[in-house]
Amino acid sequence: MLVMVPGLMCDSRIFAVQLAGFSQAVTADYGDADSLPEMARRVLGQAPASFALLGHSMGSRVALEIYRQAPQRVERLALLSTGVHPLRPGEREKRHALRDIGRESGMAALVDAWLPPMIGQAPSRNPDLVRRLRNMCIDAGLARFEAQIAALLGRPEVDSLLPRIDVPTLVAVGKEDRWAPPEQHAEFAARISGAHFVVINGAGHMLPAERPDELNAAIAEWLGTPTAKKIDSEETIDE
Repeated sequence: MLVMVPGLMCDSRIFAVQLAGFSQAVTADYGDADSLPEMARRVLGQAPASFALLGHSMGSRVALEIYRQAPQRVERLALLSTGVHPLRPGEREKRHALRDIGRESGMAALVDAWLPPMIGQAPSRNPDLVRRLRNMCIDAGLARFEAQIAALLGRPEVDSLLPRIDVPTLVAVGKEDRWAPPEQHAEFAARISGAHFVVINGAGHMLPAERPDELNAAIAEWLGTPTAKKIDSEETIDE
């Protein structure tokens, strides 16, 4: 089974094309958990005894916590569109500024401030894709957003964990990711023994939805399976 873990304000819709392309794929949910270790515990409670694990954005940090807590259960690990750095100067203030937009003006205003820079240049010109991603993020709601930023601001260190990862690992990023750029991924991929590093052209931070076919090809190679079933990505990210 492939367990996929979504990022900030995302749910199974971010993985729509992956869910359609890989028959054994499922999306984990961590509800209102407000720490990465608790999110990891909840995913482990939903997962089978052993599984391949894929995280996107914040979900990759959750995936690392899952590996820390139960490495014997993780057969393969994929880290997409993410970082491993500790809290940076000004990060708390930026995240709280978004929170305050949500409190004062609602989720739509928060998402409209946050989402556009997360999308690559060409995908940002696809109004249907942008609308679907926007609706997904708005649907997350302010309470979940606040819980998730609390988890990110209180994240544990992972520097000591990376060298201990000893399963086949995929590190993938969109070339146009401005939040978590390729150089950042190259640096931490080099600290994971044998990690396979992939940069996908024409995608920003919302890689699974922006360039799903290219990502599915990388996932299929990582899983050692035949190429994923071709899916019309315009039909998969539901309202």
